[in-house]
Amino acid sequence: MSINLMALLAVAAAVFVGINIGGSSTGVAFGPSVGSKLISKTGAAGLMAVFALIGGWTVGRNVIATMGGKIVPSSEFTMMASVIILFFIGLSLLISNLSGVPASTSMTAVGAIAGLGVATGTINWSVMGRIMSWWLVAPAVAFLAGGMIGRYLYTRLNNYFKINHSEGDLLEFSLSTRPVQLGENTGMKEFVSSSLVVIIACYMAFSAGASNVANAIAPLVAGPSSTVSMNAGILLAVGAMSIGGFTIARKTLDTVGEGLTDMPLLAALIVSTVSASIITVLSAMGIPASLAISATMCITGLGWGRASRTVRVKDALQGEKPNMSAAALKVEDQGKKIGEESEEDIPDNNLFNPHIIHHVITFWILTPVISAASSYTLFRILQFTGVM
Repeated sequence: MSINLMALLAVAAAVFVGINIGGSSTGVAFGPSVGSKLISKTGAAGLMAVFALIGGWTVGRNVIATMGGKIVPSSEFTMMASVIILFFIGLSLLISNLSGVPASTSMTAVGAIAGLGVATGTINWSVMGRIMSWWLVAPAVAFLAGGMIGRYLYTRLNNYFKINHSEGDLLEFSLSTRPVQLGENTGMKEFVSSSLVVIIACYMAFSAGASNVANAIAPLVAGPSSTVSMNAGILLAVGAMSIGGFTIARKTLDTVGEGLTDMPLLAALIVSTVSASIITVLSAMGIPASLAISATMCITGLGWGRASRTVRVKDALQGEKPNMSAAALKVEDQGKKIGEESEEDIPDNNLFNPHIIHHVITFWILTPVISAASSYTLFRILQFTGVM
């Protein structure tokens, strides 16, 4: 196979990965905004493209450097190796779509690169240990943050930021001395809360770009005869993500937007802020990590924290346990202090099912393991046959 054809396959694989990342990330980031009728699907895709580019162009370079030369030396990323790694990333996306479970693209990509490193004896176990340590710490931090917010702040935040949508446009534009002003029925609280929804969505898009750009183009940028430069690779990845945002994300936006009937808007915003912050910090450190896992653990912690308000700390130390129901997130503040609410105040209608969470986490663990094992096996076979 000629070098030019191999390079074309590598670029095509990177574009395929980027399109799928853009489709899923746009829905996760802007689902609350679109579901709340604050912006259109086209507007969401446009904002996703802008802020994913900012995230990838700035913080994302650190993740590209880690995945493209610190786990294994960049000299190992031959054109064939790059195509194989991108193939495994694309395969993980296909498996997750078929199973209905959002696989961690970052973890799967690291697994494929680790398989190459083990097969060639060039893996940096120190870097891998650091990455895997943060894979354990980040979900724990997300759960604890969600738990603390759910127990001590959620009811207060719900009172302040609850959005009661008025009729008419949020803003009105004219050619008068005040070209932009609040809509006729829009109050300042509604405007601030609605603006916050969009701002947090843009922050989520930034973190998605920072974390996921490397998954699409790190092997292409890192190789001894790199297919594309760093800057061109980032533009290629974000361009592909934008295509996904304007096309396949429309269905994802519908799904997430309709899901707001199950998860209150405030809860979605808290989850977005916490998970995006965790991933942005890790990306700045050069650690590829899963935004989806952090978000799921934050949801779990938030629901547990809100439900735990039925039990005081001293009672919990004596063995009393709260009823584990994330439906607590839907309960309005009744002015009761911690320990005064009863389980009857919280309907038994879970937003999450422990069995489903177990299923999801199992897939998130299995996909990078399968990716690493498959990658290792294939690279060893290629070495044995003399292809590599």
